[in-house]
Amino acid sequence: MPLAHRIAIIGAGPGGLTCARILQRHGVEVTVHDLDASPAARDQGGTLDMHPESGQLALRRADLWDEFTGLARPDGQQMRLVGRDGRILFDHVPDEGDDAQGSPEIDRGQLRALLLDSLDPGTVRWGHKLTRVEPLDGGGHRLHFDGRGSTETDLVVGADGAWSRVRRLLSAAEPVYTGVTFVETGLDRADLRHPRLAALTGRGTMMALDDSKGFVAQRNSGGHVRVYVGMRTPQDWHRRRGVDLADHDAVRHALLAEFAGWSDDLLGFITETDTGYTNRPLFALPVPHIWEHRPGVTLLGDAAHLMSPFSGMGANLAMLDGADLAHTLIAEPTLDAAVRAYEAVLRPRSLAAAEGAAEGIAGAFAPDSAAQTLAHMSRFAEA
Repeated sequence: MPLAHRIAIIGAGPGGLTCARILQRHGVEVTVHDLDASPAARDQGGTLDMHPESGQLALRRADLWDEFTGLARPDGQQMRLVGRDGRILFDHVPDEGDDAQGSPEIDRGQLRALLLDSLDPGTVRWGHKLTRVEPLDGGGHRLHFDGRGSTETDLVVGADGAWSRVRRLLSAAEPVYTGVTFVETGLDRADLRHPRLAALTGRGTMMALDDSKGFVAQRNSGGHVRVYVGMRTPQDWHRRRGVDLADHDAVRHALLAEFAGWSDDLLGFITETDTGYTNRPLFALPVPHIWEHRPGVTLLGDAAHLMSPFSGMGANLAMLDGADLAHTLIAEPTLDAAVRAYEAVLRPRSLAAAEGAAEGIAGAFAPDSAAQTLAHMSRFAEA
């Protein structure tokens, strides 16, 4: 591909940064625009398991494998299922020999920092909130940023997440509420301050799911345990119950009422919070999400295939998207040929992943979710 082409990536998430890293390694100039004021402007979320065929492959293509293994936590692959009475129903701890083929965990913030540090200084333009994309003759676009002027590009890559502005150039689809809401909370210095809950969590992920609700607790680095209290509920559940989300006492009482009859051990994930409560309704794009090809623009990651976290594929697919797009841009003779080749690969795999995610969240928050999850975990351990 001629190096004179201007490429702008909107969004400094794992997918966009992976794409930028690989392009730079091959001498292609690229700019990343992100609305955050700085890399530390907001919490990046919990932990990710990097899959061999997607996230790990993207890291190898980006020549960042050694750096990743220095940060990853193979013991974070432990999967535990707990009944609503607090009994451990399933506990899978991978053998030490499984590490190379497994899916070791890494904090989202650590992964983002790893990718950011691999880029040339000044690649990411912080505080650039995209407000409008103006099509130009010849397939290019002018990007307008809030208070930051505008710039022109030959290819704009929408890596700007669930509520992507770039997606509006290609599709009228909007994310739809899945019917499930997480209330996020967390435990700091868990082994020291909350030993009972830390032991129940284990070294990886603990789930307790039953009757269309449940708990997911995940080990993060630095002794932190991130907790998601999940419910199949109307999106405005708090308004219907007269709960002010800023009133943590009111949220705690509402959650305890929702989980009445559950084990005191599990209820501790609600009552012993160190971080307060953050309401997080889960959204997904319609399945399938497809669009007509348009010169000079494409999508990757959540902008292309937002799905529930119960696929475990979101960040992994975003990084693989970024790697594949970068390689087609390098290999194909024209921008348009590269984007067409990339989209031909993207669509079938994102459809399969999105269908799996929809099935996953439906099963995890079904009336018989305990039995469904136990069966799923048993099949996973035998694979």
